[in-house]
Amino acid sequence: MLEKALDGGRRYWLWLAALLAVVCAAAWCYALQLRVGLGVTGLTRDVTWGLYIAQFTFFVGVAASAVVVVLPYYLHDYKAFGRVTILGEFVAISAVTMCGAFIFVDMGQPARLLNIVRYAAPGSLMFWDLVALGGYLLLNVTITRVTLEAERCQTAPPQWVRRVILLSIPWAISIHTVTAFLYSGLPGRPFWLTALLAPRFLASAFAAGPALLILLCLFVRRWWDLRVADEAIRKIALIVTYALAAHLFFAAVELFTVFYGQVPDHLEPYRYLYFGLDGHAVLTPWTWASVGLAVAALGLLLTPAARARRSLLAAACVAVFVALWIEKGLGLVVAGFIPAPLGTVPDYVPTLREVTIVAGIWAVGAAMVTVFFKITAAVRTDGP
Repeated sequence: MLEKALDGGRRYWLWLAALLAVVCAAAWCYALQLRVGLGVTGLTRDVTWGLYIAQFTFFVGVAASAVVVVLPYYLHDYKAFGRVTILGEFVAISAVTMCGAFIFVDMGQPARLLNIVRYAAPGSLMFWDLVALGGYLLLNVTITRVTLEAERCQTAPPQWVRRVILLSIPWAISIHTVTAFLYSGLPGRPFWLTALLAPRFLASAFAAGPALLILLCLFVRRWWDLRVADEAIRKIALIVTYALAAHLFFAAVELFTVFYGQVPDHLEPYRYLYFGLDGHAVLTPWTWASVGLAVAALGLLLTPAARARRSLLAAACVAVFVALWIEKGLGLVVAGFIPAPLGTVPDYVPTLREVTIVAGIWAVGAAMVTVFFKITAAVRTDGP
């Protein structure tokens, strides 16, 4: 089936060429980082996690969100999701691959990644994160390969694959739960030290991931005949609505607890995000932009007429994706290091090289989604 990815029009190849150019620029910047070190990034001794880990955290959620279309279709036999389920799984494969790339570039010496395998420590959450992500990638590769081949041959998938699919449902939830535990298991970081972090991660994942899937389905239907039913898109939009509402509720509960309790260690990171702290307010505009976009998106999604209009639905999904990318990305990661152990407020601003490397990994993910969707469209158009 891979040969179907080689059969594309002019726009298809121009798009892949543009993505390749971004990847080449990122590779050049990474070669410099590998030679000089992480000093080419905006990271410091006080802020040791930045844009790379922020992207990793966000895209783990995007990968986990495939469960919102897999579960209704395979457990509740919701036929409307039959054509979109495999697309969600392809997005999950791309997202997990991007997560691995973000971890890779964040390591000062990539060879250190082998230490997780060579000196496996079951007591380490990093070890379990590797197991969860690697296992989830293997599950989705197996599922998509078998189900797409069955669709190409117009036959029923083998019975054993259903067991693999059912296993992937709790596994999807586990990958983002373990990621949340990586943060909330650090008692020296009060901003992350909350039992609500895992539910917040899952709620935001089930909003951002399906929002991205809706945008991809709306966009690629202009290029290829993917035959995604309007009913499926409407139901996914409803899932985004509920998940976004849950995410905002969890965030509001956290804000009430922090600002009403007035515990300094817990309060200062939130003051830094929303109002600035000791004259440092780099992320304050971003935080309020995230809040505004999320509230506006929820207002649109709660209106059935707005969800029914493709232009408004697309706008709402873009707002959801960007809002949660800001909140769960730099906002979550950087605020965890505020204030520093000596009471100072370090500022973190990604460098151009850092942003270029991130853009290159985004380009890899976009290329993977493009090729996967192209193969799916060709299979459904050409048949066996």
